[in-house]
Amino acid sequence: MKAADVMVRDVITVKPDDKVADAVELLSTHDISALPVVDHNRRIVGILSEADLIQREEIGTQNQHQRWLEAILPASKLAKEFAKSHGQRVEEVMTTRVVAASENTSLSEIAKLLEKHRIKRIPIVEEGVLVGIVSRSNLIQALASAQAHAQDEEPESDRQIRLDLLDRLAHQQWTDFGERNVIVNHGIVHLWGLVGTAAEHKALLALAEEVPGVVSVSDEMIPAY
Repeated sequence: MKAADVMVRDVITVKPDDKVADAVELLSTHDISALPVVDHNRRIVGILSEADLIQREEIGTQNQHQRWLEAILPASKLAKEFAKSHGQRVEEVMTTRVVAASENTSLSEIAKLLEKHRIKRIPIVEEGVLVGIVSRSNLIQALASAQAHAQDEEPESDRQIRLDLLDRLAHQQWTDFGERNVIVNHGIVHLWGLVGTAAEHKALLALAEEVPGVVSVSDEMIPAY
């Protein structure tokens, strides 16, 4: 499956010159964690997330450095912090470095981007123009649908391979890799998720490869080391 199969196309957005107060109201009203910031041509220029609004002067959560620390901190950093905590327009507060993907990006790659960058949603763009958004909840919905479908059509051999692999994993004290990280499709074992060490990474691949019936192992794990 690809981003186009699960993305939300009717995306709630804000403009760079919109008021921060209005953006906060949108986040609260629609119970969402971020808003893509677009220009008049719907080209994405930034994103305003909950993280950008944590340190605000209105609620007394802005950074308050001691004088000696302010004296050694770069002026650019202090200016950025001030804009984040006092800015009244979206462009003064938003994050300009946006992690985005295209409609043809696979869901496995979307999942990797979400996990790698510790974000909750990814704007989908085509030639810089916003066309949709994929959130963690969209991936969960896709997973639930896939699992329901798999229960009806999953080959017995795939189920047995997965059960065998999970049983072997349960007996290993060097890893906490579990069933949420293992999918078997037509004999191909897909391993995904964060892995703590290079040694664990190699060992997991070796363990999966030796399970009877495995055709190949698709390494979709993300090194955290």
